[in-house]
Amino acid sequence: MQRKKRTIGIIGIGHVGAHVAYSLAVQGIADEIILVDKERKKADCEAQDVMDSVCYLPHRVEVRSGDFPDLKDCDVLVNSAGHIQLLATGNKTRLDEMDFTIRAVNGYVDRVMESGFDGVVINITNPCDVVAWHFAELSGLPRGRVFGTGTGLDTARLRSALARQTGVDHKSICAYVMGEHGASQMVPWSAVSFGGKPLTEWEKTDERFRFDHEAIRKEARDAGWVVFSGKQCTEYGISSTAARMASVVLLDEKQILPVATRLEGEYGESGIFIGVPAVVGAGGAEQVVEIPMSAEELAEFRRCCDDVRANMAHALEIR
Repeated sequence: MQRKKRTIGIIGIGHVGAHVAYSLAVQGIADEIILVDKERKKADCEAQDVMDSVCYLPHRVEVRSGDFPDLKDCDVLVNSAGHIQLLATGNKTRLDEMDFTIRAVNGYVDRVMESGFDGVVINITNPCDVVAWHFAELSGLPRGRVFGTGTGLDTARLRSALARQTGVDHKSICAYVMGEHGASQMVPWSAVSFGGKPLTEWEKTDERFRFDHEAIRKEARDAGWVVFSGKQCTEYGISSTAARMASVVLLDEKQILPVATRLEGEYGESGIFIGVPAVVGAGGAEQVVEIPMSAEELAEFRRCCDDVRANMAHALEIR
């Protein structure tokens, strides 16, 4: 029996969107990738560039440019429209993109849904938590079918810092960055473990695990700005994050990943998209995982929620 073709659409083919396309192609995650951008020539050229590499890739893939009606049969849609140049001058943050990105989403979500699209949306566009929420509201897709990369990349940066500090490989570390994909993100240190052994137990016998928690959190939080300061964009980390999430959806892996998804009572919060661990599968972010936190950590997480809620209020004022 012929296997169903796996199709992924990408909206916004700038630095991030183009690298997501290449990550998907190199890893053989999709059979067909459709690139949509307001500058059609840019999408045409990026599609051609990736197709020029197919001869030497280990997987067969078709990459083409298209328009919103072409997204109808996509299993996954990656939203990566942005204006990174807004951050290139002055003391800017991801929130400074909001006026641009909310207006952009307002302009095309209806066109996506009019195509007949009925898949899963993975949002990268910043501010990630707010845009994921806004896309979900405008699209009317069921809960979980729209989620953001959220603190997925921040978690990768945290685990990288912990791997360097302790000498333990990233994949043997269970640790999450939670909350906002932004300045107020937090780390529930009481839930961090290495190979199943809690950090608090490692600290008793091994000095490598006695480190400044706040310094590590800040390193993970600020890593993106370190990259941005030298190249005026970030590409590889976020594209790998999005590609991995797309693969988990397509293969219905039920992997627990930190994503920006809707809370409806979990952690005592409702009606908000924010970074939390969730079971991700064919239905998107299918189940929020409530990890145990100390009272102080839960209070810090709720402060993150307050920050994101304030940003949501601002998004509603943008027309």
